[in-house]
Amino acid sequence: MIDLRSDTVTRPSAGMLEQMMKASVGDMVFGEDPQVNELERMSAEMFGMDGAIFCPSGTMTNQIAIKVHTRPGDEVICSRMAHIYLFEGGGVAFNSGASVALIDTEKGTFTAEDVKQHINNPDDPHKAFTRLVEVENTVNRGAGACWDFEQLKRIRDLCDYRHLGFHLDGARLFNAMAVDGRKPEEYGAIFDSISICLSKGLGAPVGSVLIGNREIIKQGVRIRKAFGGAMRQAGYIAAAGIYALRNNVARLADDHRNAASLADALKLSNFVEKVNYGGTNIVIFTLRPVITANEYLEKIRAKGILALKTGERSIRMVTHLDVSDEQVAEACKILASL
Repeated sequence: MIDLRSDTVTRPSAGMLEQMMKASVGDMVFGEDPQVNELERMSAEMFGMDGAIFCPSGTMTNQIAIKVHTRPGDEVICSRMAHIYLFEGGGVAFNSGASVALIDTEKGTFTAEDVKQHINNPDDPHKAFTRLVEVENTVNRGAGACWDFEQLKRIRDLCDYRHLGFHLDGARLFNAMAVDGRKPEEYGAIFDSISICLSKGLGAPVGSVLIGNREIIKQGVRIRKAFGGAMRQAGYIAAAGIYALRNNVARLADDHRNAASLADALKLSNFVEKVNYGGTNIVIFTLRPVITANEYLEKIRAKGILALKTGERSIRMVTHLDVSDEQVAEACKILASL
C-alpha cells in the first residue's frame, strides 16, 4: 500500500535501528542516560536556547509548555485550526485550567494585529488574563502552510510589549525551514518555548523535544514528571531522535516535491473540487458532491492508496520518507484518472 495518511506512519530505517541497538543507556530520571542528555543538549544548542527536555509525544511537549506559561483561569490565543485546540483532547483546559481565544483565518496563520484584537484588558474582571500566544508551523489543518517569519517577529514584539509568552508548536518546523531557509537559532531567538517532533517527517519511531529558557525547562521537568513522561532507559528512542536530526532533515525537500506532484494530479481528477497545498508535505482536498470521503477512500484503497478523512467531503494526503518517488508517480497516475 502507498500510505499517505500521515508522516507519523514512518518506520525506523536500517541505519536508525542500528544506532538504537548500539545505544548506551542509563536512568533518564537520574540524569544518567547519555543518549537523552545528548539529544537534549543537541536540540538546545541547535536553537540557541538554554535547555531542552525529551518527551514521548508532541502533545506532551505542547501541554507542558502551556502549563508552564499559564495559571488556571488564564487564556491562550491561538488559531481555530491549532493542534493544541483541535487534537490534544481538550488538554489546555484539562491540564492547565486555561481557556482559548481563537483566531479564525483560512490557512491558520494570523497577524500581530489579529493577536492585538484578542488580548483582553487585564483590568476587566469579566475577562480571563491573556497570558500566552501559540502558533503552529507548519499548520497541519492549513495543508502544511508556513508562517511568514517577519510576521512572527512582529507578534514577538507585541508579546514583549504586553508581557505575554510566545510558544511555537513546531511539530513540522523543519519542513517550514526547508521552505523559508531560516536557521533553527533564528526561531529560537523569537520564541520562549518550542516543541519539535521527531516522529513525523524526521522518521523517528517516537518522541518530541521541548526547548526553552532555563526557567521554562526547570518547571517543565517537574510537569513532565506529573504528566507521567519521566521515562527511564529512554536512550534507545533518544538515539533514534539523534539519528533523525543528523540524517533526515535535508531530505524533507523530497517530500515537498512529491506532495506538489500529488496536488497537481488531484487537480486533474473529476472527483476533486478544490485542492489546498501549503508548499510542504501536506495536501488537503475537497470532493465534489457526487462522492463522499468514505466512498472516495474505498476507491483509492482498492487501487493501493491510503489517505485520511478530514471531513465528510475532505481528505488529507501526506508525503514522507517511506513513500518513494516511484510510489508517488504511481499514485499520481491513479488519482488523476479518477
